[in-house]
Amino acid sequence: MNSFGSLFRITTFGESHGPGIGVVIDGCPAGLAVAPEDIQAALDRRRPGQSDLTTPRQEADRVEVQSGIFQGQTTGTPISLYIRNQDQASHDYSHIEHAYRPSHADYTYDQKYGRRDYRGGGRSSARETAARVAAGAVAQQFLNQQGIRVQSYVSQVGAVAVPVGYEQLDLSLIDSNPVRCPHPETAERMAELIRQTRDRHDTVGGLVTGVLTGVPAGLGEPVFDKLHSELGRAMLGINAVKGFEYGSGFAGTLLFGSEHNDAFYTDDAGQVRTRTNHSGGIQGGISNGQDIYFRVAFKPVATILQPQATINDQGEAISLAGRGRHDPCVLPRAVPIVDAMSSLVLADMLLRARANRV
Repeated sequence: MNSFGSLFRITTFGESHGPGIGVVIDGCPAGLAVAPEDIQAALDRRRPGQSDLTTPRQEADRVEVQSGIFQGQTTGTPISLYIRNQDQASHDYSHIEHAYRPSHADYTYDQKYGRRDYRGGGRSSARETAARVAAGAVAQQFLNQQGIRVQSYVSQVGAVAVPVGYEQLDLSLIDSNPVRCPHPETAERMAELIRQTRDRHDTVGGLVTGVLTGVPAGLGEPVFDKLHSELGRAMLGINAVKGFEYGSGFAGTLLFGSEHNDAFYTDDAGQVRTRTNHSGGIQGGISNGQDIYFRVAFKPVATILQPQATINDQGEAISLAGRGRHDPCVLPRAVPIVDAMSSLVLADMLLRARANRV
């Protein structure tokens, strides 16, 4: 499917080396203040060529608002956003017209459709995520009205990890360095690892941590569309993602129930809170009003500029080396994608919550 969401629903279209990519947003409430600059700011965080740690492909990623926004406000009708591709280098991919790149979608797309766009991976390219980021920027404006804040940051690159939890970090520092890590000392080590990896013509993966604050209690469905399952679905649908955990995650399996349970209390303002937050702000699939936090695991980018053994579409063994312009580490540019998908989930859940109560 090319659509995501229930009431706040998006449909993306386009390929990496086609004329452009875009998204149609359906279900966005009318009267929401959205300026093209709001969308552009999010796209600028994701665009290629923004530092020496990312792909040198140069795309301005200028958004064109084609419908659904009039006089600075949403009209309630479908919002169409379009981003033209400008710096295609399709000749970089002629050598893989009949070859299957290791750990790419070449073989599986052939098996599913009987054909594929081999120019940069076509629809399977992470270029498509720019459309999601554009849609997420609109969702973020909706969340801002509700006092909800969505923030993500790079918490690990390879074996280099931030040594403290998000509560001990100044998240205003996320964009203070090209890695998008709010722990300056660790960010420097991460950047050096990425540069060393790039110089070896290799790639490296890591983790992005997401933090959602101001989320009211009561978002999420009780059975199949639990809030954490929708967040997991959103994150696992991002290119190169291999894992998702929220709250205590896998580490929580090392605790006893007496250690892991989050005890409720009423604070001085009369608000229900928990003394710990191993649940990650979600219980029974529904938000409980505490911070929602999670981690998303990204694999190393599959395209490496080294010879690798593989086969072609005739099943013959060949040697293949990557060409073109690729990120040595996807994490810095993945941060705004994680933000966008988080925002889309929360916007959809907010609208669904309205339908659940008189």
